[in-house]
Amino acid sequence: MAVKVLVVDDSSFFRRRVSEIINGDPRLQVIDCAVNGKEAVEKAAQLKPDVITMDIEMPVMDGITAVREIMQSNPTPILMFSSLTHDGAKATLDALDAGALDFLPKKFEDIARNRDEAVTLLQQRVSEIARKRAFMRRPAIAPVKTAAATTAAAPSSSQRAPVRAMASGAATATAPAPRAPSAPSRFKASGKRYQLVAIGTSTGGPVALQKVLSALPANFPLPILLIQHMPSTFTAAFAQRLNGLCKISVKEAQDGEPLKAGTAYLAPGGMQMMIDGRAGATRVKIIDGGDRMNYKPCVDVTFGSAANIYGDKVLSMVLTGMGADGRDGARLLKQHGSTVWAQDEESCVVYGMPQAVAKAGISTEDLPLDRISERILVELNLV
Repeated sequence: MAVKVLVVDDSSFFRRRVSEIINGDPRLQVIDCAVNGKEAVEKAAQLKPDVITMDIEMPVMDGITAVREIMQSNPTPILMFSSLTHDGAKATLDALDAGALDFLPKKFEDIARNRDEAVTLLQQRVSEIARKRAFMRRPAIAPVKTAAATTAAAPSSSQRAPVRAMASGAATATAPAPRAPSAPSRFKASGKRYQLVAIGTSTGGPVALQKVLSALPANFPLPILLIQHMPSTFTAAFAQRLNGLCKISVKEAQDGEPLKAGTAYLAPGGMQMMIDGRAGATRVKIIDGGDRMNYKPCVDVTFGSAANIYGDKVLSMVLTGMGADGRDGARLLKQHGSTVWAQDEESCVVYGMPQAVAKAGISTEDLPLDRISERILVELNLV
């Protein structure tokens, strides 16, 4: 049975264009369109689509508000379309906080080298997030405030608020209870010593990283490298948002800056992040993304660099995301004696990158998202 898709956009041209692409895949079918957020909420309730594509800026009701209302009444996988601007980045992150699962730039030429590649990517994204439909249900408790609603009151980095509950897809895209082998009732530290934490992710990563990082204490003893597949105009806004929500410091990485404990460095979009120097005296190295690289930033590149500098002293994780980026870098980390964990299937938005690591026998533990921060604290003897 084809995946049923509701297309939401106030532009008739864009609705037609997206519908043609989606209907070009025999696995997908556009069942209707909506011209604003209010109509989207109504049609989501009436038609029960498997996936919704959603514009952000629309009359009557904007896309962020529509996402929030749909997630409270008829939780559905939602793919946002966004402009590649700083304001567009902030709005897209608000939509992800509200419960959207993924996003794509509205200008297709910004996401691919040619039209055929863009068409395939859109069809693939819709198919992938449709798989989460079975795990989504209406929340049984009152909703928590979204980041969009609290942005205006967000504290500065010098006055960080306590860790906040996230109003994200995790509040509505509820997965089944994790299997016992993946989530032991009590974790035990391995006894290893670490000098660096490295986390790679893609689709679903912004929400996942927010959940993991917001639970870490201000005195976290190690530097953290974050590699999130994300456009160049998004990473600065994303780092700023995380910095306001977390007790640790979070920043977009800059070339040449030294790695400091208690700071997370987000790889800039469109570039590659590496480590230069020697363990204990390392600096960030930002280089051109390269035309031949599929991912900019690339998890494999950063993980490989970390392995060469830190050897067996890296605690690494591969979280939700499409594809297999991170597998080769994780393999190199493991060969050097470092630790590799993967997010489990049930809690992933897309079980691609973690699956690649798990199937290759590289990860030593497969963890549900809501217990990864706990596992980190235990491993580093912080609890």
